[in-house]
Amino acid sequence: MRYMILIYGDSDVYATQTQEEIQAEFAEYMAFGEEARKRGVSPDVGDALQHPNTATTVRVRDGKTLVTDGPYAETKEMLGGYYILDCKDLDQAIELAALIPGAKNGMIEIRPIVTDYS
Repeated sequence: MRYMILIYGDSDVYATQTQEEIQAEFAEYMAFGEEARKRGVSPDVGDALQHPNTATTVRVRDGKTLVTDGPYAETKEMLGGYYILDCKDLDQAIELAALIPGAKNGMIEIRPIVTDYS
C-alpha cells in the first residue's frame, strides 16, 4: 500500500539551527532514503518544502477565486516535507516513519493513499 508520509516540525527549531546542524540533518535524511531503498520501499517522491511564509492559499467562494499569502493554517508546527512510500502495511510504514530524522523533534503523519475510486 502506498502511504504519504508528512513531516511536521517546530518552525522555531528550524529557525535557530546552525549551518552545521542543517547539514547533519540533511545527511540523516539521505541515510533514511538509502535505508528505505534497502528495504524495498524506495520513496516514489519526497522533497523538503520551503518555509510556510512562502505559501499561497487559494479558495473559491461563490465563483470567485480568493488568494491569500501564507499557509492554510497558522500553527507553530510546519509541514516541512513529505515522502510517498510503498509499504507492505501500516506497521511497516510506522517503523519507517520512526526512522525519519524529523520524528526526533517534530512529528510524522502517515496517510494511506486512495487507490480505488469506485
